[in-house]
Amino acid sequence: MTAMQGATVTITGGTGSFGSTMVSHLLTRGVDKVHILSRDEAKQDEMRRRFSNARLRFFLGDVRDYESVAEAFVNTDFVFHAAALKQVPSCEFFPAQAVKTNVLGSHNVIEAAAAAGVRSVVCLSTDKAVYPVNAMGMSKALMEKTAQAFARNHPESKTTVSVTRYGNVIYSRGSVIPLFVKQIQSGQPLTLTEPRMTRFLMSLDESVDLVEHAFLHAETGDLFVRKAPACTVEVLAEAVASLLGQEDPDIKMIGTRHGEKLHETLLSREEMLRASDQGKYFKVPLDVRSMDYESFYEDGQRAVANMDDYTSENTDRLGLEDTKKLLLNLPELRDLLGMKSS
Repeated sequence: MTAMQGATVTITGGTGSFGSTMVSHLLTRGVDKVHILSRDEAKQDEMRRRFSNARLRFFLGDVRDYESVAEAFVNTDFVFHAAALKQVPSCEFFPAQAVKTNVLGSHNVIEAAAAAGVRSVVCLSTDKAVYPVNAMGMSKALMEKTAQAFARNHPESKTTVSVTRYGNVIYSRGSVIPLFVKQIQSGQPLTLTEPRMTRFLMSLDESVDLVEHAFLHAETGDLFVRKAPACTVEVLAEAVASLLGQEDPDIKMIGTRHGEKLHETLLSREEMLRASDQGKYFKVPLDVRSMDYESFYEDGQRAVANMDDYTSENTDRLGLEDTKKLLLNLPELRDLLGMKSS
């Protein structure tokens, strides 16, 4: 990424799974400095020791606090906004906290970035923001609207604000795969919510690629989605078990959790109508219509095409063997299998 040579990049929520993977990528791409903004001092200390790199600088703060965000953004060229409350059940029980971090915190990030003259901000969103049925998805949908509203209201801003939306990141913090591994290793049954449930499958490296693509190609207000395959949670559990030597795992059904969907959606049909296909990615440009709706009433609305949503039900569906092949691309599982066979 020559555009980022010698640049300073700030990552909010930088001690999480995504942030750690992004740091590893950035340190190989010629950036000058990487600022890590997070509120967990223990994770910062662990990350500082693990990377032991003078180009990393850590900022203790919270996106809810504008001043701490602004301090981390001094002399920043690019911002990855990854800080969020992401767990569906916890956001269901504490929706006000989800709003404070995911909506108001994102507003602070965007405003502080613009004030600091940041060149580009990429905000990380989720499939749960499309037709949201849970508080986490609703707050992420409002995060997207916050980013798009800034782009729409400040078309002359030197700060490009874009959004990336992705599905489940496999083997990230909170992913179900480490849980399956732990259950298999301890001889416990695999716990499934609903076997027919489908989920997109994307690696951490692929999520980083999506953000890098947005930095290199975004116009302000753009939304990017990376195409991804999916499988049922039953197939995913069986694939993990098979790789660890269990061909007929004991499975226990526990029912869906608060706010869970049967299938996830990465793009609505309305977005698919405006999306451009960029090979591995979809790009949805900003809706730049104003609040003056006279022309809308006079000219009418273009008919919505007969187009489906882009969902985990109608994307490429992986069977057991293909899911196993995909999982074998994960460094964590390769390491685990190497330990097992030695």
